[in-house]
Amino acid sequence: MDEENLDENIIILNDDEGNEVKFEFLDLIKYEEEDYVVLLPVPSEDGDEDEDSEVVILKLEETDSEDEESYVSVDDEETLSAVFDIFKEKFKDEFNFEG
Repeated sequence: MDEENLDENIIILNDDEGNEVKFEFLDLIKYEEEDYVVLLPVPSEDGDEDEDSEVVILKLEETDSEDEESYVSVDDEETLSAVFDIFKEKFKDEFNFEG
């Protein structure tokens, strides 16, 4: 994959401790009139790589700024499951989903 193209899909978020964490943007899913982003953690450059990385689903919230978006964690298991099911169906030919 083209390195430059990969960088366009990278989102950097801060975790609870303020550390920057890189994610690859996989898709935007609309569910019940809300937008959710599906992200995949990018392995860290120090070789600390988790082969079984799980996708992260966050709710997209608008902010006062046109150039800025806010991502909020989703605690509702039913919503997470529904959004992930939509994602799996959409990309069933591109990804090998386990379970």
